Amino acid sequence: MTHADAEITGELVTELLRDQHPDLAGLPLRFGARGWDNQLWRLGDDYAVRLPWATEDADELLLKEFALLPGLAPGLPLPIPVPHRLGRPSARFPRSWIVTTWLAGEPADRAPATWGDQAADTLAAFLTALHRPAAGDVPAGRHLRGGPLARIAAGFGQLLDEVIGRGLLSNNEVLRAVWADALKAGEWEGPPVLLHGDLHPANVLTDNGDFCGVIDFGDLCAGDPACDLAGGWLLLPGGAFDRFRRAYASADEATWRRARGWALVKSLACLVIGDDGARGRPGGKATWGPPALAALHRLAATVG
Repeated sequence: MTHADAEITGELVTELLRDQHPDLAGLPLRFGARGWDNQLWRLGDDYAVRLPWATEDADELLLKEFALLPGLAPGLPLPIPVPHRLGRPSARFPRSWIVTTWLAGEPADRAPATWGDQAADTLAAFLTALHRPAAGDVPAGRHLRGGPLARIAAGFGQLLDEVIGRGLLSNNEVLRAVWADALKAGEWEGPPVLLHGDLHPANVLTDNGDFCGVIDFGDLCAGDPACDLAGGWLLLPGGAFDRFRRAYASADEATWRRARGWALVKSLACLVIGDDGARGRPGGKATWGPPALAALHRLAATVG
């Protein structure tokens, strides 16, 4: 984690707006959230300011969103944040930042989807629209997301060992069987498709039990759709996955098997981050733990 040299405060954000986008500087400003890469400040009723504050490549990810999301948003059935303004590095703040649209809703790690059939249809429709063949300017995934599972096998082993070492799981042999089956499914042989790349409960918004928006496209990339289809296990309530699978009709059996592997990796990572949050460790997010554990139980139940 590489934190910004200057502490990000409301006064700093207002100064940045006054310097580069003075027509927005008079809007009410209030703190929104600290994400893994960026801080979010709500600006008026309709906008948000996103500023990198932690990882070294966070501003690069914001520039990617600024370039790609305006063209992507009109073709999607759920709202996504659309960048409207770009903030350039300056003496006040040495990194790029953006002003984007504010989306209403609650993150699904705090307000899970409960309307199972409708949520399954909503998620399937969103991913069907998103997973179009990727243009040549869309990069491969950060941290090998969307690539062959075999490339992250060593990391998976370390992650599972850490989870077991912390005492967070006991049924690890069943989960190892899920992983082994995912590896046997082979690699994606189709063209790289456009991926969200980081589809987990904190990055999907809900309202009245259904999904109402998707946020944080910093990991937008090209690759295997299985990486995003993993979200079915992480996001949907019990009993809704079969409907999701039917609604997303283009995936074959091998893709769903790889998706289980990706769901396993993402759930384990979220479980560790949730445990860190419960223990008060930097970077931890306690609300990530319960949905991750529920997803792992659902994955274990698929092994018969």
